[in-house]
Amino acid sequence: MYSPLVSDGYESTAPPTSQVALFNPTTPTQPLTDGFSRRLTYLRLSITDFCNFRCEYCLPNGYQGKRPDDELSVPEIATLIRGFAQVGTKKVRITGGEPSIRRDVVEIIDTIKQTPGIETVAMTSNGYKLGKHLASWQAAGLNQLNISIDSFDADIFHKMTGFNTLPQLLADMDTLLDTTDIKLKINSVLMAETAFENLISAIDYVKDRPVTYRFIEFMQTSDNSDLFFAQHAQSDIIVDYLLAHGWQPHVRGSTDGPAIEYSHPDHMGRIGMIAPYAAHFCDSCNRLRVSSQGKVHLCLFDQGNYDIRQYLQHDDVPGLVDTLHSFMPIKPEHHHLHESNSGIMHNLSIIGG
Repeated sequence: MYSPLVSDGYESTAPPTSQVALFNPTTPTQPLTDGFSRRLTYLRLSITDFCNFRCEYCLPNGYQGKRPDDELSVPEIATLIRGFAQVGTKKVRITGGEPSIRRDVVEIIDTIKQTPGIETVAMTSNGYKLGKHLASWQAAGLNQLNISIDSFDADIFHKMTGFNTLPQLLADMDTLLDTTDIKLKINSVLMAETAFENLISAIDYVKDRPVTYRFIEFMQTSDNSDLFFAQHAQSDIIVDYLLAHGWQPHVRGSTDGPAIEYSHPDHMGRIGMIAPYAAHFCDSCNRLRVSSQGKVHLCLFDQGNYDIRQYLQHDDVPGLVDTLHSFMPIKPEHHHLHESNSGIMHNLSIIGG
């Protein structure tokens, strides 16, 4: 078995070409199960860390520096997904940065969708020019789309993101619902200043739309501490309101993300809550993350990452599979956000949350 490769310093030699050639990509292998008996069936794959928005809780000053020119290629992604499918991955979410920035995102969606064993292809996007992309994303096989909308107030949305595009985005989402079978969810960072207004607006929005609007507790990173302490709000303010007004929680599926979703008999859609600061939040973790440079993150807020790119460059699925299994004993039980420790995560655009 290959040892984990820490990204800053360690290297190993890829297996000989003959080993790669003899590997049968349809041969099932043991599913990934970590040291805490958690089955890992969900991959979050960042295809770029570049984002054109300037959200105040993530990149308030915009993307800094030059966009990397070494993002994973489509052939590398194809190898990556084949390997993950071999170890039981059923769902892949494409993230960023902003994944629609990549001109080959349609080819990436199609590549993942065509991989045997992958059941669901999802993507998280800021929705910039969503209407332009809808038809091609649908044709490529996208199953689910999460759009970030932190306020239904156009002025607040403009202030938070740097873009005055909310009216067009809302229209594009209605077009998506009317013309595609892509499942739509909306993400919102829970901020103390806007929490109640957003909740009331979201409840109204999902009344006649089959959409889940999900609040995500504001997570502290090394770049947003001042805003975090000013705006962090506990998930209880949302959950308590929902329960008091007749909303009921649903059990998560085996490949679902960490949200607990609530439904109401008078509403077509749902309200969700992702509460990373809640007790036992990490107990049901089913995810691994891979960055746009081919580094595995065992936890969103881990202390390091592991470079698997040599396997992707050599189309070495067996080496990748062995290495993924070697990570299982060292996947951490939980994050350390309660200790104000976000590990190496300076901002969430690095790996897409």
